Amino acid sequence: MSTAFITHRDCMLHDMGAHHPESPDRLSAISDRLIASGLDLYLAFHDAPQAEIEHLSRAHPVEYVEEILSIVPVNGIHHLDPDTAMCAGTVKAALRAAGAGVLATDLVMTGEVENSFCAVRPPGHHAERARAMGFCFFNNVAVAARHALDAHGLERVAIVDFDVHHGNGTEDIFAGDRRVLMVSTFQHPYYPYSGTDDPAENMLNVPLPAGTRGEGFREVVESTWLPALDAFKPQAIFISAGFDAHFEDDMGSLGLLESDYAWVTQQIKAIARRHAEGRIVSILEGGYCLSALGRSVVAHLKVLADL
Repeated sequence: MSTAFITHRDCMLHDMGAHHPESPDRLSAISDRLIASGLDLYLAFHDAPQAEIEHLSRAHPVEYVEEILSIVPVNGIHHLDPDTAMCAGTVKAALRAAGAGVLATDLVMTGEVENSFCAVRPPGHHAERARAMGFCFFNNVAVAARHALDAHGLERVAIVDFDVHHGNGTEDIFAGDRRVLMVSTFQHPYYPYSGTDDPAENMLNVPLPAGTRGEGFREVVESTWLPALDAFKPQAIFISAGFDAHFEDDMGSLGLLESDYAWVTQQIKAIARRHAEGRIVSILEGGYCLSALGRSVVAHLKVLADL
């Protein structure tokens, strides 16, 4: 099987409250849609391991990692900011989410699979080097990308982020690192209100105004992302796969559809096959309309798995 699907039941343990959009139901929606589509028969399933401090400290200072690991509320939740809270199961979930990216990287680098998708939570792309925010604690995609660079010896990796929000944490971690090219689209102006003021040379950020539909998204991908990725020749591609730019997702005001996610996955896959032996690690970020999330992940996975 060419595509690994990595998740873990511990990722359901993180719960910031009944009315919080980043809920355990997100993973259930993906699982249900996967089964309903019959796609589960074509994927190689793996349980996510827990990330080790060695893995996390490639993207975050050890002091920050130890601080997050030390916060285990016995009852209720502990707020780090108005959007980001921890419960008794948060650390277990966050370690599995980051560990999934490490395993996914190992699987594609050893050739066991061509690509991997990590259905995990909490998400990660807002987590800066030493700051949790935006529902995120550890930067899962950054941990995975650094694992490819430092443990597997790659010289160039690309990060693609099509979440409705700018991946400020990923930019904070990799700004100025010439081994990494990050390309992203995001609604602007919008949370976290970053990505447009003097980005680093290895960051190709394309802000999109509210109301942008698939045609506008595809145009900027073709005119900016793809030439830059081809010129960079990444040896592996990591995707911050946020599906909250979907038309039905009221977390933002963009208008992408499942067909747009399938199309952009096709473009990324073509780049990966030209330069990276097909190696792609995709990690779930946003996506809060449960039906749209399930359908979008299935569309993304069908392309990854050549179905």
